[in-house]
Amino acid sequence: MEAETKNDLGVDEKRLHDDEQNEKAAEAAVLATPTKIAWDGPEDPSNPLNWPSSRKISIGIIISLGQLVCLMTTSIVAPALPQIAKDLGLGASETQMSFSIFVLGQGIGSLFIGPLSEVFGRKPLWVSCTFFFILWNSLCPVGKSKVMLIIGRVLSGAGGSCGVILSGPIMADMYPKKDRGKSLAIASLFPYLGPALGPIVGGLVSQHVSWPWLFWVMSIFSAVIVIAGMLIIRESYKPIILKHKADRLRTQGVMEAADAESSPQSLLSKIGVSLSRPLRLLATRLVVQLLALILGLAFGTYVLVLSFFARVFIDQYDQSATSSSLQYIAIALGCTLSTQTGGRLMDFIYARLHTRQPEGAPALPEFRVPILLIGGLLLPAGLFWLGWSAQGHAHWIMVDIGALIFTAGDFLASQAALAYILDEFPTHAASAGAASRIVSNILGFTFPLFAPQLYDRLGYGWGNSLLALIWIVVALPVSLAIWFWGNKIRRVGKSKKDE
Repeated sequence: MEAETKNDLGVDEKRLHDDEQNEKAAEAAVLATPTKIAWDGPEDPSNPLNWPSSRKISIGIIISLGQLVCLMTTSIVAPALPQIAKDLGLGASETQMSFSIFVLGQGIGSLFIGPLSEVFGRKPLWVSCTFFFILWNSLCPVGKSKVMLIIGRVLSGAGGSCGVILSGPIMADMYPKKDRGKSLAIASLFPYLGPALGPIVGGLVSQHVSWPWLFWVMSIFSAVIVIAGMLIIRESYKPIILKHKADRLRTQGVMEAADAESSPQSLLSKIGVSLSRPLRLLATRLVVQLLALILGLAFGTYVLVLSFFARVFIDQYDQSATSSSLQYIAIALGCTLSTQTGGRLMDFIYARLHTRQPEGAPALPEFRVPILLIGGLLLPAGLFWLGWSAQGHAHWIMVDIGALIFTAGDFLASQAALAYILDEFPTHAASAGAASRIVSNILGFTFPLFAPQLYDRLGYGWGNSLLALIWIVVALPVSLAIWFWGNKIRRVGKSKKDE
């Protein structure tokens, strides 16, 4: 009997390779017809799964930098909010809204960007939405008008969300399920430096130049990235690649003329169906609802912590605005360490659970849940640590350690939930991701609005403890339910339209 080959993690490498080949073969098995075309076998070089690693990594880095722009833009205005409020005559609530409404814009953008990328392709949506972000972000400070600031922030948030919305689907287009964690680690290589870089850059720019340059610096940075993306990124959505292939063959006379699906009427119909898909998935699929709840609580709590974090060190430790902004490095470290190490750990656990399955049994999305549970335990632990360290005036490094643990748990849980969605919705991953992020962005917008009242009334200790208890009562039971009854949960509300 042939000996089983093992990789350095002790996983059956041959079986994992066979699973990857089966995944490619399943795509290649689509029958060619006058209106449909398949890959030229499992090793077709035009299939993104077969692209060279160098190309995949290059695309992943560009997408990662695009996310970095979005996350930096979310928080870069935080150090300058007092000056912006003074110059524009903003009240306390208006000032807070000018910060968090960018997140609401991301939620609005996700409703359009995700589904439209399944009609027109990933690259056209990413490029056009990035230019849309550059336009409105540049207009935010023009005229120093509160109306223009609010409108610009919400619309730039809508455009800037393209990196966040499309990163997971693009990486899923290029990597098989067994490498899902690695692919998400590549896509998250840079963006989670944003929570640290945003306030630091914001503090330096607003202190040494003027706050309008906060927006223009990010627009210039984004322009460089989108130009690089236009040169490096290739279309990765497989139905669009096959459609382009069919169009070339029809032009060459190899295939029959395009059918009625190419008519403008059909295109409008496809756009309508695609745009309705995220809301339909959120309304009908129980698994999407549960994952949206987890992602929403994680993201809402994260944005809330971002909004008050600098205040802790200014109020409790008498640090300057510049010194307090440096504390965001702890948050960035927690995010980056968790996504990079968590990605490899996720793939290891996924492979081990899969190889324990009977021969021929499919890998299940539930194999992502162990990472979700690990993150789900670290998140409240970090909140308790962070809150009570600040409340008790412990050394500032203790607050930073709590922030690191919290953000590590937050992003481990979010990464696992996203991987679950990508596994469950391989064709409509962007729409399913958009559906799950609707709740995230709504909570990300609303949570920071009550942050001042929360900590003024309860203090940092009990305020963060309340957030931790909400997570323990809501998110942990939901995660356990998905682990034990995921197969039944995934079937609730499922239809052929989801395939």
